[in-house]
Amino acid sequence: MIRFALHGGAGVIDRANLTAAKEAQFHAELARITTAAVAKLRQGASALDVVEFAICELENFELFNAGRGAVLNANAEVELDAAIMDGRNRACGAVAAAKTPKNPITLARAVMEQTEHVLIVGSGADQLAAKLGVAQAELSYFVTEFRAEQQCQAALLGKVTLDHDAIFNAPDAPNPTDKKGTVGAVARDALGNLAAGTSTGGMTNKMPGRTGDTAIIGAGTWADNQTLAVSATGHGEYFIRNAVCFD
Repeated sequence: MIRFALHGGAGVIDRANLTAAKEAQFHAELARITTAAVAKLRQGASALDVVEFAICELENFELFNAGRGAVLNANAEVELDAAIMDGRNRACGAVAAAKTPKNPITLARAVMEQTEHVLIVGSGADQLAAKLGVAQAELSYFVTEFRAEQQCQAALLGKVTLDHDAIFNAPDAPNPTDKKGTVGAVARDALGNLAAGTSTGGMTNKMPGRTGDTAIIGAGTWADNQTLAVSATGHGEYFIRNAVCFD
C-alpha cells in the first residue's frame, strides 16, 4: 500500500508574524503537493521519484526554508543542504553549502546516481551541478525580501555563533522560529519501496560553511526497506550528535 508524508519545517510558530493569509498559503501549498505526490504514487511512480518531485516543489515555494526563499548566512548568502536516500539498497546522495543549484535535492540525487560519492560540498557541489547540467541560478533568485530582512535583524542582535541556547535565551533574542526550518518528504510506492529526502537553507545568520543534519545520512535523512523512511527537521547539531534518523 502506498504511503506519503511531507513536512515544511518545525519550530515555534510566531502567530504575531503569521497572518491568516500566509497561513492559508502554507496549508494550500502542502495540500497541493501532497495531492500531486499521492496521485503519482497511485499511477505507479517510484518512491524515489515522488520524494524528489515533492521536495523540488517545496524548494520552489519561497515561503519555505529551502531553495528559493532559504535563510541567509552571516555573509547574506544562501548555503543549501539536501539529501536523498533509496530504501531498496541504502543508496544515497547529499550536498552541503551549495550556492547555485535551483533544486538542491535534484543535485543530491545526481550525486547518488552519477558519482561514486555520497556527499559533495561547497564549490565542488556547484561545479558538479554545472558539469551535470543541473539547473543553477544566481544569488538574486534565492534571496527574498523577507529573508534579507530576517538576516539583517539577526546580525544586528549579534547572532553570529552557534551558541543557540545562549542566544535564544537572551532578553533581546530573535524569534525562536529562526532556529528551525527544513523541508522533507518520505514515500512508500506500490512495490513497497521506501525513499526519503530533506532540503534546507539551515539557520538564519549561520556561520558560513555550517552544515546541519540534513545532508548527513543517518542524522537528518534515512531510508531502508527493512525498517522505515525518515526526514528530520529541527536543531541539526542535536540530530547529528544522536544519529537520530538512523536510530
